[in-house]
Amino acid sequence: MKHLVRFLAVPLLSAALLAACARQEAAPTLPAAANVRQDASAAGFPETFDTGSKTSYASGTVALGSGAWTFSDALLGNAAADVKTGSQSARVRNSGTLTMNFDLASGAGTVTLDHARYGSDAAGTWELWASTNGGSSFGKVGSTITNSGTALSTASFAVNLPGTVRLQVRKTDGGSNRLNFDNLTVQTYGGTGAGGGGGTTTGGKKFLFDASHAETAGNADWVLDVDGGTVPRFPTPAAAGITASTPETYWTAALSSWGVALVKLGNSVENLPVGTAITYGNASNPQDLSNYSVFVVDEPNNLFTASEKTAIVTFVKNGGGLFMISDHTVSDRDNDGYDSPAIWNDLMSNNSVQANPFGYSIALTNISETTSNVLASSSNSILHGSQGNVTQLKFSNGATITKTSGSQAQPLVWQGSSAQGLSNIMCASSTFGTGRVFVITDSSPADDGTGSPGNTVYPGWTEISSHAPLHLNASLWLAKQQ
Repeated sequence: MKHLVRFLAVPLLSAALLAACARQEAAPTLPAAANVRQDASAAGFPETFDTGSKTSYASGTVALGSGAWTFSDALLGNAAADVKTGSQSARVRNSGTLTMNFDLASGAGTVTLDHARYGSDAAGTWELWASTNGGSSFGKVGSTITNSGTALSTASFAVNLPGTVRLQVRKTDGGSNRLNFDNLTVQTYGGTGAGGGGGTTTGGKKFLFDASHAETAGNADWVLDVDGGTVPRFPTPAAAGITASTPETYWTAALSSWGVALVKLGNSVENLPVGTAITYGNASNPQDLSNYSVFVVDEPNNLFTASEKTAIVTFVKNGGGLFMISDHTVSDRDNDGYDSPAIWNDLMSNNSVQANPFGYSIALTNISETTSNVLASSSNSILHGSQGNVTQLKFSNGATITKTSGSQAQPLVWQGSSAQGLSNIMCASSTFGTGRVFVITDSSPADDGTGSPGNTVYPGWTEISSHAPLHLNASLWLAKQQ
């Protein structure tokens, strides 16, 4: 920037295991698991357990954001000892259960659930069960989870069931120790999509915004939401509350306009918080890139590790979309010796997959100007897509891009006085393997002007009418939605 100096096969259960469950039944025969990709969050999810009230363990129904649930030997806890990310989480004791009283109309793909032991209570075990007959019977999904930590950790389950599905969480150790549950995510059943972030369906896709490389360093705020100085995986309030008229101020960070707009288009968005690994093909990581269609990285301020570079480039090669945003040269916000142009160039020139995979490099420049020097192509879906036409682009201290001669990269906008050649490029698209890449070398145009308290940001998103269409068209192109 700029204006700123700025996871089913369901096994049959033994009678002994059934006796330990809160609901007595024979395990049903559920459809076989499919190797699928799930792209859109189920309506009403993620469930953060922050709405509704239930203060006793007696069995009862509670209205949550996702719908009505029956809590048995369970309540909604907001005590200091309840482990949670928002105002409250579910707390379960004995052989308690959390059971959906409604069906997921579009099936269930990957389901994740955060869990921890309550306060200083002993460790416990729990399981996820699923029903495809309106709750008449349930079958166990995946493995029994042992919960021994005092901080939330994420369990991931490959449910992969089409049709109507409802879920149940069962505490299985039977002890009086208590467990907390929070942040239940459910992806719709994905059909036959391909891995690596690909798939060419027009349904909702998953977008992951990186917050693990100092994107909030200094005066920067290049994430979807910041809560109390912390970037959460799921922006709050829950995306399920977004309607056509929801303002971007629903979330608090400089990329909230972008995120809210993507949700309004039927997609789901997440942040990748600090300390979460960038991986590809790691089934134990619920935020592995293979679970997403597009990875957005706005002005990284720390070098990617060797394994992270391999993950990102392989993600693209196998069908993923990468949205790259750089800033100008000498824009090191955390004073670690690396700014975003150097970091992106290092990824492209120094990775274990392929040197110069995208066919361009970022020049170490610093420009400020408004240009109308746009590629004349009425068929280009980034410049003329479903979200509008791009006729101008304004940089407020940004770098430029140099295309490798003969490469697959497609420049889209140049500096105003430049020939439409290999240099002085301000944004471009490219491909690698079966994936797609879009790059823009200033973070100002994505800045919506509303950020975390204490940060000074500017309304680049609305400053030029082309800025929002450019970013949204590029997002949909990367997700293969246009």
